[in-house]
Amino acid sequence: MANTSLQVMGLMLAIAGWAFGILVCVAPWWRVSAFVGDELLVSQVLWEGLWMTCLSQWGRLQCKVYDSGLALSSSAQTCRGLCVLSLLLCLLAVPLSVVGLKCTRCLGDAHESKARMVRVSAVLFLLAAFFFLVPVCWTAYVIIRDFYDPNVAAPFKRELGPALYLGWGVTVMMLVGGAVLYLGSASPGVPAVPVFGRGGKANPPSTAESKPEKVFV
Repeated sequence: MANTSLQVMGLMLAIAGWAFGILVCVAPWWRVSAFVGDELLVSQVLWEGLWMTCLSQWGRLQCKVYDSGLALSSSAQTCRGLCVLSLLLCLLAVPLSVVGLKCTRCLGDAHESKARMVRVSAVLFLLAAFFFLVPVCWTAYVIIRDFYDPNVAAPFKRELGPALYLGWGVTVMMLVGGAVLYLGSASPGVPAVPVFGRGGKANPPSTAESKPEKVFV
């Protein structure tokens, strides 16, 4: 039988990861640049994301959406696609898990069908976590690689933005939420012994049924 508390806890974690994943996807905080030459300029900071870039100067923030998505590099376009795919998988998994929860009455008493729907939604959350982890790790790898590359000019070097750290946290929430959701809907390992089975113990017959009545002539 499904565990309602595990299902609800896993669903809440997965939904929280989905909500923060939307924030990470649209935020312009993936890359941050504050280096010009060998000096650090604290008055001007450039932020770059998947969809826009922002310039912070003397407390003022100016953001601009990229003019053309096709003009971006292939890695940036791939990161965009994987993030959107991850969020769409979560969008599909949320209604499936809500309908399949044991505490809901959407499918009546079809417990096995509800548990199967929750397991499918849990797998979708796990896939979403994987597709979200790939662009975050790839972006971090490119930033670190270019930062220590002597052939890259100092003004073009970038540092890890806070969105990447939040993206790793989003991945953990999706993974843990999907795993807990799957465990909460897993079937028991040993089925119950049927009453009329070979080794089952049925209720003993009553005395009136076991003993024939004596007929006196």
